[in-house]
Amino acid sequence: MADNGKTEKATEKKRRDERKKGNVFHSKDVVNAFGLLITVFLLKLVISPIFSFLQNSLKTRITTINSITELTPKTALELYSDIIIRALIIIVPIGFVCALLAVILAGAQTRFLFNVKKIKPQLSRINPASGLQKMFSLRSLVELLKSILKITIIITLLYSNIKELLPQVVKLPAMSLNQSLAWVGNAIYGIAISIAMYMCIFAVADYFYQWWQYEKDIRMTKQEIRDEYKQTEGDPQIKGRIKEVQRKLANMRMMRKVPTADVVIRNPTHYAVALKYTPGKDRAPIVVAKGINLVALKIIEIAEKNGVELVENKALARGLYEAVELDRAIPEEFYKPVAEILAYIYKLKQKKGK
Repeated sequence: MADNGKTEKATEKKRRDERKKGNVFHSKDVVNAFGLLITVFLLKLVISPIFSFLQNSLKTRITTINSITELTPKTALELYSDIIIRALIIIVPIGFVCALLAVILAGAQTRFLFNVKKIKPQLSRINPASGLQKMFSLRSLVELLKSILKITIIITLLYSNIKELLPQVVKLPAMSLNQSLAWVGNAIYGIAISIAMYMCIFAVADYFYQWWQYEKDIRMTKQEIRDEYKQTEGDPQIKGRIKEVQRKLANMRMMRKVPTADVVIRNPTHYAVALKYTPGKDRAPIVVAKGINLVALKIIEIAEKNGVELVENKALARGLYEAVELDRAIPEEFYKPVAEILAYIYKLKQKKGK
């Protein structure tokens, strides 16, 4: 079967598990293309201050060199250090902005997922067999075609832009140095922007492709979905057995309370409700046991063995069974009929005591 039978969409649990492993979809082209576009645009905004800074630095260095009467290792080191520091003043902020853009663009796709498992050394990554398998896989072929397409786009854009700018190059000797630099800067900016914009269009297409590929990779078989359901919700057969055991234990606890009851009201074998009332402690009689059919018969049997009075009242037995939960007091609507039964039982007990 195609894709090994993986025809079902991934469940939320599967997605969470994949995310914990660091397996989330994202497009590197989105980071590269939009990062390039934003960087070029920002450089356009700050190129003028940078150029002024370079001019002032150059003038300062020329003045300093002219004032040096003797070039010693110390003065050479000072000049070298000053040049490095001034270069870092320009390079470090630009590098920081580029790195920050990469983090933001990647984080926006992965919801800022950081997983140490992805950076841990793995022998499978240096396995020649797995490496060859990846090289000749469909994914590698797609990535190769994407790279060829990107290179083709860039070369085409460079060729068309340079061809358009060539007639203006002959005018450069007639321009001043500042004008020449400004023209070159604008030309480079125009080429870079056009490349970045086309790369952004390509990146959007790649983003949807990566999403489609990711959804395809994490698809599940029907058996995997059933197994996951059993793990999360529990095997229905096991759950049924657990409930059966719990029901039996609850019945055993309930049956132990029957001998303490004052009366069991029955109908005559289908319903049985055991009531207990302690004057001064209970505000109303308490249902200590109840059941239907076989459970009702068991309650009646235990009551007979322990001398608990049995009273047959079909309507009252059924009404108490349906209206009152275990270990709860009866509601007011049953006060009168139950009180009459308890009064009758107390009279019987007094006669037996005589």
